[in-house]
Amino acid sequence: MIMRIWRTRVDESRAGEYERFAAEQSLPMFAAQPGFRGLLFGRDGERCTVVTLWQDATAADALETSPAYRETVARITAAGFLTGESTVERVAVHGSHLPGTPL
Repeated sequence: MIMRIWRTRVDESRAGEYERFAAEQSLPMFAAQPGFRGLLFGRDGERCTVVTLWQDATAADALETSPAYRETVARITAAGFLTGESTVERVAVHGSHLPGTPL
């Protein structure tokens, strides 16, 4: 499994717009991608993090070239509520415990 971590900053006065976009546009787009396994949205003030889980590196790679993903990135960029640079990090998951799964 691959964990993809996207970090950005948001204009705090427009944080509600960002959160609506995440729930209404980003989440359905991610969920429709082959190999998608889950996600977490996090925000602390202006700092935002999106952690997505992918079946394998092939699925994570496919996201980057997906037309739906590219369109979503273009829309969130055009919305104007993100500030500064965004970063992406990918790491292999070597262990986990998610709610509802046995230890």
